[in-house]
Amino acid sequence: MQLERFASSPIGDLRPISGTDGRNGRTYEHCAYVAHPLSTEPVLSGQTWRAVTSASRALAQLDQASRQVPNPRILRRPTLTREAQSTSALEGTFAPIDEVLAADESDPAGYSAELIEVINYIRAADDAFDFVAEQRVITTSLIETAHKQLVDGTESETRDAGRVRRCQVAIGSPDGTIESSRFVPMPPGPDLEASVRDLVTWMNDSTAARDPLVAAAMSHYQFETLHPFNDGNGRIGRLLIVLQLMVDGLLQEPLLSVSPWFETRRSEYQDELANVSISGEWDSWVQFFSAAVEASAIDTANRVNLMLDAQRDYSQRLQDSGYRGGLARDIVEILVESPIVRVPNLARRFGKSPQGVDQAVQRLVKVGVLKGPYGTYRKVYIAQEVHRAITSRSS
Repeated sequence: MQLERFASSPIGDLRPISGTDGRNGRTYEHCAYVAHPLSTEPVLSGQTWRAVTSASRALAQLDQASRQVPNPRILRRPTLTREAQSTSALEGTFAPIDEVLAADESDPAGYSAELIEVINYIRAADDAFDFVAEQRVITTSLIETAHKQLVDGTESETRDAGRVRRCQVAIGSPDGTIESSRFVPMPPGPDLEASVRDLVTWMNDSTAARDPLVAAAMSHYQFETLHPFNDGNGRIGRLLIVLQLMVDGLLQEPLLSVSPWFETRRSEYQDELANVSISGEWDSWVQFFSAAVEASAIDTANRVNLMLDAQRDYSQRLQDSGYRGGLARDIVEILVESPIVRVPNLARRFGKSPQGVDQAVQRLVKVGVLKGPYGTYRKVYIAQEVHRAITSRSS
């Protein structure tokens, strides 16, 4: 880490560290950056506040889009799938989104390590969303549980899974040494554990006079700067953005997917976070964060509308065909959350015979709701309009 860049930070200090790097056995003497606890909302420019206002307006429109259906939870899975695939890609884990959409979480045998990590994220996020929707609070235990779920069954599952790290870490080292790293977060120990607790308390402070979007930007910076886990900090940190927006009432249903926007701007994202530590100036980061939220909220709302339009079209096609089978209608209802389907999976889901499900699927193929069969064994069917709404590149 270029210590001279961080030496004059007004919102953190450099702390000497030394030890033996467990990755390569080298001894080191360097410094880590220790962020001060978050305090009051910073003074921001008019340009920044305009960006915050635009982002908040886009979030309100996304929240309104989620209220178009009696059960908005069906919209959670497609947006969460897209977020899971992209947030993992930001951390170097790449799984094709079609594999994620088609995955049967109840039967992960034979899945790649990359796909397992992405599925783990979906499970962890789903449980966290349910907890916050009910409790309206973020807890240290919630964050640790999400981390444990995230690394379950992966190479990152160590004795520190689901707990604040007990070793020094470094970020972005070209040669594997701490000295050459882009950033060295604070050392492990009681101070790091206390800093995580302080952040969680700050995030839940409903009495503070602050804008919720600015608070989310500040919290995300703080979490990534603390880097409390051995691995998965980026994914957990971006999950916390949505959780905090839920706690503060900006989102009722957790449909926001911010990682695709950050993924296409990875270097700028990393630089903006580092520049807060270096300068103590928040304007540029809050503007960048607000742009991410605004663009992501607009993009997600557009995708939600396209998925709901497709579902209405599917229902109308089935009705116009004169088909009266209830199973085909049930399948149409779940295509928004599962646009890639297989007969055996549908049979398990609905508790029906494969023969009965196959008949319903063939009816949906005949009326143009499903396309297929595809795949090596000709068992995969796709609701193409929903699939396109989820997987198309952002405009």
